[in-house]
Amino acid sequence: MPDDTPTDSRPALPFRILIVFVAAVLLWLFVYHGTPLGQDYDRLTHAARAVLTTVLVVPMVVLARRLLDRRPWAGLGLPSLRTGWRHLLLGMACWAVPAALGFALCLGFGWVEIGLGASVGEVLQTAALLVVLVFLYEALPEELVFRGYLQRNLVTRMQPWQAVVAQAALFTLFGFLVGAARSIDRILVFFVFALVLGVFRVATGDIWAGIGFHLGFQTVAQLFSGEGAVFETTGLGTLEFVALGGLPFFLGWQAIERLKKDSLDWRTLQPDPGGRAAGAA
Repeated sequence: MPDDTPTDSRPALPFRILIVFVAAVLLWLFVYHGTPLGQDYDRLTHAARAVLTTVLVVPMVVLARRLLDRRPWAGLGLPSLRTGWRHLLLGMACWAVPAALGFALCLGFGWVEIGLGASVGEVLQTAALLVVLVFLYEALPEELVFRGYLQRNLVTRMQPWQAVVAQAALFTLFGFLVGAARSIDRILVFFVFALVLGVFRVATGDIWAGIGFHLGFQTVAQLFSGEGAVFETTGLGTLEFVALGGLPFFLGWQAIERLKKDSLDWRTLQPDPGGRAAGAA
Protein backbone atom coordinates (compact mmCIF):
# COMPACT_ATOMS: atom_id res chain seq x y z
CA MET A 1 0.00 0.00 0.00
CA PRO A 2 1.42 3.40 -0.90
CA ASP A 3 2.41 5.63 1.99
CA ASP A 4 -0.08 8.08 3.48
CA THR A 5 -3.21 6.90 1.65
CA PRO A 6 -6.70 7.46 3.08
CA THR A 7 -6.84 3.73 3.96
CA ASP A 8 -3.51 3.76 5.77
CA SER A 9 -4.25 2.12 9.13
CA ARG A 10 -0.97 3.05 10.79
CA PRO A 11 -0.73 5.66 13.56
CA ALA A 12 -0.52 9.20 12.20
CA LEU A 13 2.95 10.35 11.18
CA PRO A 14 3.31 13.02 13.91
CA PHE A 15 2.37 10.42 16.51
CA ARG A 16 4.96 7.94 15.20
CA ILE A 17 7.65 10.60 15.21
CA LEU A 18 6.72 11.71 18.73
CA ILE A 19 6.82 8.14 20.07
CA VAL A 20 10.29 7.43 18.67
CA PHE A 21 11.68 10.83 19.68
CA VAL A 22 10.41 10.52 23.27
CA ALA A 23 11.62 6.92 23.46
CA ALA A 24 15.09 8.00 22.32
CA VAL A 25 15.29 10.77 24.91
CA LEU A 26 14.16 8.44 27.69
CA LEU A 27 16.58 5.69 26.69
CA TRP A 28 19.58 8.04 26.65
CA LEU A 29 18.54 9.52 29.99
CA PHE A 30 18.15 6.03 31.41
CA VAL A 31 21.60 4.98 30.22
CA TYR A 32 23.24 8.01 31.81
CA HIS A 33 21.13 8.60 34.91
CA GLY A 34 18.99 5.52 35.51
CA THR A 35 21.65 2.82 35.79
CA PRO A 36 24.05 2.07 38.67
CA LEU A 37 27.06 2.93 36.50
CA GLY A 38 27.71 6.20 38.32
CA GLN A 39 28.39 9.68 37.02
CA ASP A 40 32.21 9.66 37.28
CA TYR A 41 34.06 9.00 34.05
CA ASP A 42 36.24 5.99 33.37
CA ARG A 43 36.73 3.87 30.28
CA LEU A 44 34.84 0.89 31.69
CA THR A 45 31.79 3.04 32.44
CA HIS A 46 32.03 4.60 28.99
CA ALA A 47 32.15 1.12 27.43
CA ALA A 48 29.19 -0.10 29.48
CA ARG A 49 27.09 2.90 28.48
CA ALA A 50 28.07 2.52 24.82
CA VAL A 51 27.06 -1.14 24.67
CA LEU A 52 23.85 -0.52 26.61
CA THR A 53 22.86 2.35 24.31
CA THR A 54 23.12 0.24 21.18
CA VAL A 55 21.46 -2.74 22.87
CA LEU A 56 18.46 -0.58 23.80
CA VAL A 57 18.17 1.86 20.88
CA VAL A 58 18.54 -0.50 17.92
CA PRO A 59 15.72 -2.85 19.03
CA MET A 60 13.56 0.20 19.76
CA VAL A 61 13.95 1.36 16.15
CA VAL A 62 13.36 -2.17 14.87
CA LEU A 63 10.10 -2.37 16.81
CA ALA A 64 9.03 1.12 15.70
CA ARG A 65 9.65 0.18 12.08
CA ARG A 66 7.68 -3.04 12.43
CA LEU A 67 4.80 -1.94 14.65
CA LEU A 68 4.38 1.78 13.87
CA ASP A 69 5.60 2.17 10.28
CA ARG A 70 4.80 -1.37 9.13
CA ARG A 71 7.35 -0.92 6.41
CA PRO A 72 10.51 -2.82 5.37
CA TRP A 73 13.68 -2.24 7.38
CA ALA A 74 15.55 -1.36 4.16
CA GLY A 75 13.77 2.00 4.01
CA LEU A 76 15.77 3.26 7.01
CA GLY A 77 18.95 3.33 4.96
CA LEU A 78 21.14 0.89 6.91
CA PRO A 79 22.21 -1.82 4.48
CA SER A 80 24.85 -4.31 5.53
CA LEU A 81 28.41 -3.09 6.03
CA ARG A 82 29.39 -5.18 3.02
CA THR A 83 27.26 -2.81 0.96
CA GLY A 84 27.77 0.36 2.96
CA TRP A 85 31.51 0.39 3.67
CA ARG A 86 32.28 2.73 0.75
CA HIS A 87 29.86 5.34 2.07
CA LEU A 88 31.24 4.81 5.60
CA LEU A 89 34.76 5.62 4.37
CA LEU A 90 33.45 8.50 2.27
CA GLY A 91 31.86 10.07 5.34
CA MET A 92 35.02 9.61 7.36
CA ALA A 93 37.09 11.19 4.59
CA CYS A 94 34.71 14.14 4.28
CA TRP A 95 35.45 14.91 7.92
CA ALA A 96 39.13 13.89 8.11
CA VAL A 97 40.51 15.77 5.10
CA PRO A 98 39.11 19.21 6.09
CA ALA A 99 40.03 18.47 9.72
CA ALA A 100 43.64 17.80 8.72
CA LEU A 101 43.67 21.15 6.91
CA GLY A 102 42.27 22.79 10.04
CA PHE A 103 44.93 21.21 12.25
CA ALA A 104 47.63 22.39 9.84
CA LEU A 105 46.30 25.95 9.93
CA CYS A 106 45.99 26.01 13.73
CA LEU A 107 49.47 24.65 14.29
CA GLY A 108 51.10 26.53 11.43
CA PHE A 109 49.84 29.92 12.59
CA GLY A 110 50.54 29.16 16.23
CA TRP A 111 46.92 29.43 17.29
CA VAL A 112 47.13 26.08 19.08
CA GLU A 113 49.76 24.06 20.91
CA ILE A 114 49.32 20.32 21.35
CA GLY A 115 51.21 18.05 23.70
CA LEU A 116 50.90 14.39 24.61
CA GLY A 117 49.21 13.65 27.90
CA ALA A 118 50.07 9.96 27.64
CA SER A 119 52.56 7.71 25.87
CA VAL A 120 52.25 7.16 22.13
CA GLY A 121 51.14 3.59 22.76
CA GLU A 122 48.43 4.72 25.16
CA VAL A 123 47.22 7.34 22.67
CA LEU A 124 46.92 4.74 19.90
CA GLN A 125 45.19 2.29 22.22
CA THR A 126 42.74 4.95 23.38
CA ALA A 127 42.02 6.06 19.81
CA ALA A 128 41.27 2.49 18.73
CA LEU A 129 38.98 1.98 21.72
CA LEU A 130 37.19 5.27 21.12
CA VAL A 131 36.36 4.30 17.54
CA VAL A 132 34.39 1.35 18.90
CA LEU A 133 32.80 3.26 21.77
CA VAL A 134 31.77 6.24 19.64
CA PHE A 135 30.27 3.88 17.07
CA LEU A 136 28.15 2.17 19.74
CA TYR A 137 27.33 5.17 21.94
CA GLU A 138 26.74 7.94 19.39
CA ALA A 139 27.32 7.29 15.69
CA LEU A 140 25.19 4.18 15.07
CA PRO A 141 22.25 4.78 17.45
CA GLU A 142 21.95 8.53 16.81
CA GLU A 143 22.16 8.15 13.03
CA LEU A 144 19.67 5.30 13.06
CA VAL A 145 17.14 7.30 15.09
CA PHE A 146 17.49 10.76 13.56
CA ARG A 147 18.72 10.38 9.97
CA GLY A 148 17.39 6.84 9.65
CA TYR A 149 13.97 6.69 11.26
CA LEU A 150 12.93 10.31 11.75
CA GLN A 151 14.29 11.84 8.54
CA ARG A 152 12.99 8.90 6.50
CA ASN A 153 9.49 9.45 7.87
CA LEU A 154 9.62 13.23 7.57
CA VAL A 155 10.56 13.08 3.90
CA THR A 156 7.29 11.30 3.10
CA ARG A 157 5.44 14.54 3.91
CA MET A 158 8.15 17.21 3.43
CA GLN A 159 10.55 18.12 0.69
CA PRO A 160 13.99 16.68 1.51
CA TRP A 161 15.50 20.04 2.47
CA GLN A 162 12.62 20.62 4.87
CA ALA A 163 13.06 17.14 6.37
CA VAL A 164 16.76 17.86 6.91
CA VAL A 165 15.94 21.05 8.82
CA ALA A 166 13.19 19.35 10.83
CA GLN A 167 15.35 16.43 11.95
CA ALA A 168 18.15 18.88 12.82
CA ALA A 169 15.71 20.75 15.07
CA LEU A 170 14.68 17.46 16.71
CA PHE A 171 18.31 16.43 17.17
CA THR A 172 19.09 19.77 18.81
CA LEU A 173 16.07 19.43 21.11
CA PHE A 174 17.25 15.92 21.94
CA GLY A 175 20.69 17.28 22.85
CA PHE A 176 19.09 19.87 25.11
CA LEU A 177 16.81 17.38 26.85
CA VAL A 178 19.56 14.83 27.56
CA GLY A 179 21.89 17.57 28.81
CA ALA A 180 24.42 17.56 25.97
CA ALA A 181 23.44 20.92 24.47
CA ARG A 182 22.50 23.43 27.15
CA SER A 183 24.64 26.42 26.06
CA ILE A 184 24.16 28.55 22.95
CA ASP A 185 27.39 27.35 21.35
CA ARG A 186 26.52 23.68 21.95
CA ILE A 187 23.00 24.19 20.59
CA LEU A 188 24.48 25.74 17.45
CA VAL A 189 26.97 22.87 17.05
CA PHE A 190 24.21 20.28 17.42
CA PHE A 191 22.00 22.01 14.85
CA VAL A 192 24.70 22.55 12.22
CA PHE A 193 26.12 19.06 12.74
CA ALA A 194 22.66 17.55 12.23
CA LEU A 195 22.14 19.60 9.09
CA VAL A 196 25.37 18.23 7.62
CA LEU A 197 24.43 14.67 8.55
CA GLY A 198 20.98 15.15 7.03
CA VAL A 199 22.60 16.29 3.77
CA PHE A 200 24.71 13.12 3.77
CA ARG A 201 21.50 11.08 4.11
CA VAL A 202 19.88 12.82 1.15
CA ALA A 203 23.01 12.68 -0.99
CA THR A 204 23.86 9.00 -0.48
CA GLY A 205 20.47 7.45 0.21
CA ASP A 206 21.65 5.69 3.37
CA ILE A 207 23.09 6.55 6.78
CA TRP A 208 26.53 4.96 6.45
CA ALA A 209 28.22 8.17 5.26
CA GLY A 210 26.68 10.03 8.19
CA ILE A 211 27.93 7.33 10.54
CA GLY A 212 31.43 7.74 9.11
CA PHE A 213 31.37 11.54 9.46
CA HIS A 214 29.92 11.26 12.98
CA LEU A 215 32.52 8.66 13.92
CA GLY A 216 35.45 10.78 12.75
CA PHE A 217 34.24 13.94 14.47
CA GLN A 218 33.35 12.43 17.83
CA THR A 219 36.40 10.15 18.07
CA VAL A 220 38.93 12.92 17.51
CA ALA A 221 36.97 15.43 19.60
CA GLN A 222 37.05 13.05 22.57
CA LEU A 223 40.81 12.58 22.18
CA PHE A 224 41.28 16.33 22.67
CA SER A 225 38.52 17.34 25.06
CA GLY A 226 36.51 15.89 27.91
CA GLU A 227 37.48 13.77 30.87
CA GLY A 228 39.09 11.05 28.76
CA ALA A 229 41.28 13.34 26.62
CA VAL A 230 44.83 12.14 25.95
CA PHE A 231 46.20 15.39 24.49
CA GLU A 232 47.06 18.57 26.38
CA THR A 233 45.95 21.47 24.22
CA THR A 234 46.44 25.20 24.51
CA GLY A 235 43.83 27.06 22.47
CA LEU A 236 41.31 24.22 22.55
CA GLY A 237 38.42 26.53 21.69
CA THR A 238 40.15 27.60 18.48
CA LEU A 239 40.98 24.00 17.61
CA GLU A 240 37.36 22.97 18.12
CA PHE A 241 36.02 25.86 16.06
CA VAL A 242 38.44 25.59 13.14
CA ALA A 243 39.67 22.00 12.87
CA LEU A 244 37.07 19.84 14.61
CA GLY A 245 33.92 21.64 13.54
CA GLY A 246 34.08 24.67 11.28
CA LEU A 247 36.13 23.49 8.31
CA PRO A 248 34.91 19.86 8.34
CA PHE A 249 31.26 20.91 8.61
CA PHE A 250 31.50 23.43 5.77
CA LEU A 251 33.88 21.60 3.43
CA GLY A 252 32.40 18.18 4.17
CA TRP A 253 28.97 19.52 3.17
CA GLN A 254 30.41 21.03 -0.01
CA ALA A 255 32.29 17.83 -0.86
CA ILE A 256 29.31 15.51 -0.55
CA GLU A 257 27.13 17.85 -2.59
CA ARG A 258 29.69 17.96 -5.40
CA LEU A 259 30.41 14.24 -5.32
CA LYS A 260 26.72 13.29 -5.33
CA LYS A 261 25.29 16.21 -7.34
CA ASP A 262 23.70 13.90 -9.90
CA SER A 263 21.66 12.08 -7.25
CA LEU A 264 20.70 15.04 -5.08
CA ASP A 265 17.03 15.94 -5.14
CA TRP A 266 15.96 18.58 -2.63
CA ARG A 267 12.29 18.90 -3.62
CA THR A 268 10.72 15.51 -4.37
CA LEU A 269 8.84 13.79 -1.56
CA GLN A 270 9.84 10.17 -1.03
CA PRO A 271 6.92 7.85 -0.28
CA ASP A 272 7.65 4.88 1.95
CA PRO A 273 6.02 2.03 0.04
CA GLY A 274 4.59 -0.92 1.91
CA GLY A 275 5.60 -4.51 1.58
CA ARG A 276 6.82 -7.32 3.73
CA ALA A 277 8.05 -5.81 6.99
CA ALA A 278 11.58 -7.07 6.76
CA GLY A 279 13.27 -8.01 9.97
CA ALA A 280 16.28 -6.29 11.42
CA ALA A 281 19.50 -6.22 9.48
